[in-house]
Amino acid sequence: MYHILVPDNLDKAGLRLLEAAQGVTVQAAAKMSREEVLAAIPRADALIIRSATKVDRAMLEVAPKLKLIGRAGVGVDNVDLAAATERGIVVMNAPDGNTVATAELAIGLMLALARHIPAADGSLKAGQWERKAYMGVELRGKTLGLIGFGRVGRAVAKRAAAFEMTIIAYDPYVSAEVAAPYGVQMVTLDELYARSDFISLHASVTPENYHMINAESIAKMKDGVRIINDSRGALIDEHALAEAIKSGKVAGAALDVYEEEPPKPDNPLIGLSGVIHTPHLGASTYEAQDEVAVQIAQQTLDALFKGEYRNVVNPEVLKSKL
Repeated sequence: MYHILVPDNLDKAGLRLLEAAQGVTVQAAAKMSREEVLAAIPRADALIIRSATKVDRAMLEVAPKLKLIGRAGVGVDNVDLAAATERGIVVMNAPDGNTVATAELAIGLMLALARHIPAADGSLKAGQWERKAYMGVELRGKTLGLIGFGRVGRAVAKRAAAFEMTIIAYDPYVSAEVAAPYGVQMVTLDELYARSDFISLHASVTPENYHMINAESIAKMKDGVRIINDSRGALIDEHALAEAIKSGKVAGAALDVYEEEPPKPDNPLIGLSGVIHTPHLGASTYEAQDEVAVQIAQQTLDALFKGEYRNVVNPEVLKSKL
């Protein structure tokens, strides 16, 4: 009998799958506090989380039975991978379910930025009729630079093509042959900065690309470039971006993610004219939450009962299990 702990809100479809399985008990109390998780985790064989629960070394040290951590979503920033690996705990994510939702939000943010939709909406609701103040630009004929050409980047490219955009991408792990069927040209990062009218970020954070959008890289960009980020906030130096928007070098930005979430009131981009904000909504569709919940629930059951591991983010652990 395996005990599965689910301390975060998991879509009901995933919970039903777990609860219907033979040979498991499920503890799912929705938004559990850290203290509640610490009290419950010693019994757990598997832990399924979203983004709210932070699984650090201290938590893992009181989880002697834990074999698996499943993240209902893509990012595993809230899991101490080194500590999990040291303890032989497999960490899995569910990378497919959020793809369409995140890509659609990127396109929505791009359109909102190009046509000043939030500002125009606020102006009209305030009783104003300022058509000239919100003159926008078309996506047609513009160059979209995608930083990162994984699942989400490719989904964005497919949708941007319908707007008749020229699409280029930078990803050191993707070949030109992979990008060609999408009508996308792979370029160097400097070339992407120089050519793009819109830049959309779709990369995970590494030591190499932390704050990759900074004063130096912005200086290489076109005047009037627009930047979209629904990937990871730490890809952007927020102070440098704010200064570039104030100077007019960057025409605007649309941001769904922030280096610190929620952002503090003194974040230089909050309240800045020309910036559109959403509160990390990339995966916030009913369809996406259903899909990631079912995906991670099934992966967890398959790992526990069949020894089948999919979407493992610390694969070195599996070597000891073979």
